[in-house]
Amino acid sequence: MGEVALLALSASFNPTLLAATTMMLLLDRPSRLMTGYLMGAYAMSITVGLVIVFTLSGSGTTNTVKNTLSPVADLVLGLLALTIALVIRSGWAERRLADRRARHAGQADKPPPRWQRALSNGSPRIAFGVGAVLTLPGASTLAGLYTIHRLQEPAAVTVLLVVGFNIIMLWLLEVPLIGYAVAPDSTPRAVARAKLMVGRHAQTFAVHGLELVAFLLVFKGVLGLLP
Repeated sequence: MGEVALLALSASFNPTLLAATTMMLLLDRPSRLMTGYLMGAYAMSITVGLVIVFTLSGSGTTNTVKNTLSPVADLVLGLLALTIALVIRSGWAERRLADRRARHAGQADKPPPRWQRALSNGSPRIAFGVGAVLTLPGASTLAGLYTIHRLQEPAAVTVLLVVGFNIIMLWLLEVPLIGYAVAPDSTPRAVARAKLMVGRHAQTFAVHGLELVAFLLVFKGVLGLLP
């Protein structure tokens, strides 16, 4: 269960989700937009997650995957998470991004992506569609769904795990919405402070989270391969 939660947290540090959340917080009446986006994200991610998990569970190769491929998959996913953590820690990605920005510094600014222009219209209905489209499963989400499948829990528990995974994954939207509902006056100031903290320490959070996930996956994979 802890591994599922860690993978959900890893999936939550999605650049597109962070950009969309930040943009909506800067617009008028952000709670309406964020609610629409969150409902769209829930609808897409939970539906696709349930389809994936139950498709895996219903296949005729479940025992083979569980007894033979699961340890290997753990090792592969663990090494992949460790590689990503090392790349982030080394600063290689930041240097590549800085070089790219430097090369394009003299060029005209490109228009923002279509989803950003759609959100700027301020319609919760449009935000619902944007949230659904932008919340298709990524690598961390797929790893989390595979882990849920591997637990082989009853159907009701599996549904709750998929729903819980998505609740954790989308905390960047949920926390501000709860704040706007409970403390509408102080929440904007808290959101501004949180954005500064995440901006300063996002790399550290991502590296340590990926390293922990990598350690757990490799450890479980090694134990699974032992006779």
